[in-house]
Parts: sequence; structure tokens; C-alpha cells
Amino acid sequence: MDNLPNINDISKLSPCDYADALNREHWMHYTIRALHQNLGRIAGPAYTVKCEAGDHLMLHAAIYAAKPGDIIVAQADDSFALAGGNVCAIAQQRGIKGFVIDGVIRDLAEVREMGFPVFAKGVVPKPGKKQSIESMQVTISCGGASVRPDDIIVADEEGIGVIPKEQCAEVYAIALKRAQSDASMSLEQWQTKHQSLIENKLKELAKA
Repeated sequence: MDNLPNINDISKLSPCDYADALNREHWMHYTIRALHQNLGRIAGPAYTVKCEAGDHLMLHAAIYAAKPGDIIVAQADDSFALAGGNVCAIAQQRGIKGFVIDGVIRDLAEVREMGFPVFAKGVVPKPGKKQSIESMQVTISCGGASVRPDDIIVADEEGIGVIPKEQCAEVYAIALKRAQSDASMSLEQWQTKHQSLIENKLKELAKA
């Protein structure tokens, strides 16, 4: 990952900036969302986990296996909670940037108070079991998106993008260009450009 842009630079750009550079299959379904307010934005390499239905053993194992700066991304189900306040607190203490879970957690008040970023489908009080060994650091499906170990996750209230690790430099360059272009225009300038685009598109389609 030596050739990747600095992760701090990657995190400065919104998922909306990355939208021009990533196809739809690189975006998770909107049902996986920030579970509490003021999370801000997180970005980092994915540490992937696959959990059996109703079982959270592998996510609990991952908080000790992942490296500081990683984002734990879990394929699971939404019947039982994968994590609670203590698991999130340990992950936070170990420098893990956050969880992105195709499932649910519990102890939301505790997680909100500690400010640990969790993106998931919701909250269920009943925890899962610890009976099934599955895989870590393999390709998983999370929110309909394929996620491989060390793919770059960018997540905030706008959504969750998965940047393929080998395309990170190219994707970042496109996103940065988009962000700089938007920042350089006033609303009036943007409106002029936008109105011209829409009028031309309407004329073009009317002739078709």
C-alpha cells in the first residue's frame, strides 16, 4: 500500500466527491448507515470479517487481530447484535477507526457516548452466540458491495464507498479534481453551467 495517497488526504473528500470515480457496485446499500450523530467521516483499509448467521465470534476476534487505523467490515445478519459497548470500547482503545456492519449492534447509548463510529443496519438488544469459526481477511459482501482486505473504506452520513486498493490513486485523483472544481465555482456560476447543460440535454432528447 506504499503507493496509496495518504489516508488523511483520502478522508478529506466526501463520498459525493468519490461518486464520479466509483461505479454503483462500489457503494453499500443505504440501509447501512451511521448509528449516531456527529460521527464525521472515517477512512481506512478494510479488515474483513465473515460471521455466521446469529453468531458474532469472528467480529469479536477481529478487534484483537485488526491493526490500528483499520476499519472492521463485517458480513453478517441482522437478527442478533454483533457487538456492544465493551467490544466497541476495546476496538476504540486499540486504534480501530470504526465498524461497518451488514447487521446490527446493541448498547447504542454507550457507543454514542464514547463517540466510536459504527455504521450498521440498526440496533437489537439480543446478542449473538460465539459458536462458529468463520473467516477473516477474505473477500466478503457488505451492503451489496464486494469488499476485499485492504480495500479503502470511506464512510460518513452521505454513504459508504469501497475503493479497490489497486485503483486508489486513480480514484482519489478523480475525486480531488471534482472537489476542487466544485469549490472553485460560486452558486451563480454553477447555476449558469447547470442550466445550460439541462437546456442542451432537453433539446438533444427532444430531437431523438
